[in-house]
Amino acid sequence: MTTAHGSADAATSITYASAGVDVEAGDRAVELMKGAIKATHGAQVLGGVGGFAGLYDASALLKYSRPLLATSTDGVGTKVAIAQAMDIHDTIGFDLVGMVVDDIVVVGAEPLFMTDYIACGKVVPERIAGIVSGIAAACSVAGTALVGGETAEHPGLLAETEYDVAGAATGIVEADNLLGPDRVRDGDVVIAMASSGLHSNGYSLVRRVINHAGWALDRQVSELGRTLGEELLEPTRVYAADCLDLARTFPVAAVAGVHAFSHVTGGGLAANLARVLPQGLLATVDRSTWELPAIFELVSELGNVPLPDLERTLNVGVGMVAIVSAQAADAAVARLNERGVPAWVMGTVGANTAEAAAAGSDYVQGAKGVDGGAVRMVNAYT
Repeated sequence: MTTAHGSADAATSITYASAGVDVEAGDRAVELMKGAIKATHGAQVLGGVGGFAGLYDASALLKYSRPLLATSTDGVGTKVAIAQAMDIHDTIGFDLVGMVVDDIVVVGAEPLFMTDYIACGKVVPERIAGIVSGIAAACSVAGTALVGGETAEHPGLLAETEYDVAGAATGIVEADNLLGPDRVRDGDVVIAMASSGLHSNGYSLVRRVINHAGWALDRQVSELGRTLGEELLEPTRVYAADCLDLARTFPVAAVAGVHAFSHVTGGGLAANLARVLPQGLLATVDRSTWELPAIFELVSELGNVPLPDLERTLNVGVGMVAIVSAQAADAAVARLNERGVPAWVMGTVGANTAEAAAAGSDYVQGAKGVDGGAVRMVNAYT
C-alpha cells in the first residue's frame, strides 16, 4: 500500500514492541514489586499500586499548629554503574532513599512519603523489581511510605542493561521544631555519625581511580576484607529514624537540645557542615577523633588523590552530623550508639576568626549558594 509519505506493508509494520518497548514486561515488573511496596504502607496510604497518583491521608496534619512541608529530590549518580556491572540491583534503593529522606530530616522534618522513577534501556521485570524492593526496604527503615513510582523504557537512549534512578519525598515539621542555622550557638558541640562507606557521592572520582589502577570489581582486597565491588556497592546508611529519635529525645527548645543536622553528600564534610552554620560562627572539626576508613585510604593511595580533593568529594567516614548543645553531647552520642549508629564528638562551634580563615584548604566558608558559617579541619586522621 502506498501513502503520501512513502510505502509500507504488513510484513514491515512497526509496533511499539518492535521499537523496543515491552509493555507486558512493565506489567510483570509491577506485579513482582507490589508486595514490597505495600509493606511500606500504613493506614495513611489510600488505594493500591498502579493508580495515576499516590494518595496519603493528611488528617494528622490537623494536630500541627503551624505545619511546614519539606521536600527533596535526588538520584544515586554513577554508583548505578557498579550495580549494573555486578548485576546486583536490590541494594541501590538504599542509596536513593538515603539521599532523599536524609536531606529532609536535616530540618527536623519527618519524611512521610516517597515516589521513585526508574529509566532503563529494557525492562527486565526481575531487575526492576529488585531495584524497587531495595527502595521499599529502605523506606521501611526510614519509616516512610512508598506511594508511587514510574518505570520508563528508553531503547536507543540507554543500553539494555543500563538504568538510572531518581526519587522525591515530602515531610513535615512543626514550625517551632524547625532545625537549622538559626538554632546553632557558640559553644555547641559537633557530633559525627559514621557512614557505612562511600555512600552515593564521588563515584566519578572513585571509578576513575580504580580504572586508572586497572583493578577489577571481583578483586579481593585484604584491607577491605572483601572484594572491591562488594565494598563499592555497600548501601548508604539511612539516618532518618535515628535523627528524628534524637530530635525528639533532645528537643530544640530544651537546654540540652539538638540544634541542627547536616547530611554529608556532594561537596564533602566541611562544605555541607558549613551550610547549617550561621554567619560569624566556626565549627572546628578534629580529624584525629576518628580513623579514616580503609576504602578512603585506598582511593587516596591508588589515585594519588590530594587530601583536600578527597575531603571535598567523599564523606571520609562521616555520613551525618548533629550539632547539639554542650549539655546534650554525651547523652546524644550514647543514644546514637545504643541505636546502632557509631557516633562521637568530633568538634565544637565557636566564633569565626581571621586566624581560622588563614588555614587555606582546611578552611571552608559558605557552600552551595549558602553564605553561612565556616568550618576548619584540624589535625590528622588517626
